[in-house]
Amino acid sequence: MKKETEEKLARALTAETTELIPFLPYLLQDLWELGSCPQDMIKLIKKYVPISKDTKILDIACGKGPISIRVAENFGVNVYGFDLLPDFIKRAKEKAREFNVEALCHFTCADANEIVNTETGYDCVIFGGAGDILGNPQETLNKLRGTVKQGGFILIDEAYLSDSSSNDEVNYKNYDYLTQKQWMELFDKCGLKFIEELHSGEDYDFDHDNKVIAARAEELSKKHPDKKALFDGYVQSQLNESADLENSLVGVTWILQKL
Repeated sequence: MKKETEEKLARALTAETTELIPFLPYLLQDLWELGSCPQDMIKLIKKYVPISKDTKILDIACGKGPISIRVAENFGVNVYGFDLLPDFIKRAKEKAREFNVEALCHFTCADANEIVNTETGYDCVIFGGAGDILGNPQETLNKLRGTVKQGGFILIDEAYLSDSSSNDEVNYKNYDYLTQKQWMELFDKCGLKFIEELHSGEDYDFDHDNKVIAARAEELSKKHPDKKALFDGYVQSQLNESADLENSLVGVTWILQKL
């Protein structure tokens, strides 16, 4: 794995350092949904995306596959999910079998920055809570745009600064957040039509997630006492991100259309 890719992956999963990457599957083993709301994605697809037996959906940085699996389950369409962590892909395949959609869900371990160059012609692409793994916001939008056909749809799970906040007030410092206005300007610049946004995270139980991650971090600290500061730092990063989403940021799911 390239160093730059490792750094982006770590940031996407709220890790302060790439040293944590080998431990992320253990730390996150109790959580299936990582950062995105499948229900919001389903709602927007149902409302706007024309569905047929030939519909193909791409899920970039699919994690353990919750969105892919829910989409396949709800719409009976083929979903192609890619993630960089082999443990996540293994879990996604297990969950697809559990939900009886293994024939529709095609999970592969691959670098998102490579698959955006090879995977094209999709009806819809999903990019859920993956931060800047594809580059800055404009680079991300352009890469996602290239994966869908003309008139195709892009679903993004993101967050922007609330009207009264700035990046100086954000606790999690590894990501520079834009305002809603800046995002809207970027959509226009990248040839994307904004359709709708759903606010996410308002009812999410951050406390539960943080507690189970903290418990796993404690277990790892006992096994690797020399890395206790590393695991404690990860727990603090999770707490910082949760606090930001509750105070300084607006969590959002967008649906856009390629013009």
